[in-house]
Amino acid sequence: MSVVKVLPEPPGLPEPLAEPGVEELRLEVVLGALSDPLRLTIVRKLLLESEAYDHSCGWFGLDRPKSSLTHHFKALREAGITRQRQYGLERRSQVRVADLNARFPGLLDLVAAWTPAG
Repeated sequence: MSVVKVLPEPPGLPEPLAEPGVEELRLEVVLGALSDPLRLTIVRKLLLESEAYDHSCGWFGLDRPKSSLTHHFKALREAGITRQRQYGLERRSQVRVADLNARFPGLLDLVAAWTPAG
């Protein structure tokens, strides 16, 4: 049984930014994006602590320059791991749980079970 829940999207959300379709998701691209410890931490935090809405960069509490965070969130979106929406000047993210579970069953459970090094 999966520990990762698929939450319904609330109505009236802005359209997502450009992202690959489910059929375009490639394992080597997804794993490449997840190979960075910070990106893996971001996805894990979204999986374990997220509510049914998008989260801004500030929600993560990461002590990194904005340009660095922008790069990491873009890498996750372009790999198809996260979905981003624009709210005014702010971009918010959520994991594409249903899409990734359909394409790579069990992958998100492994990410959720991962324990960051110390």
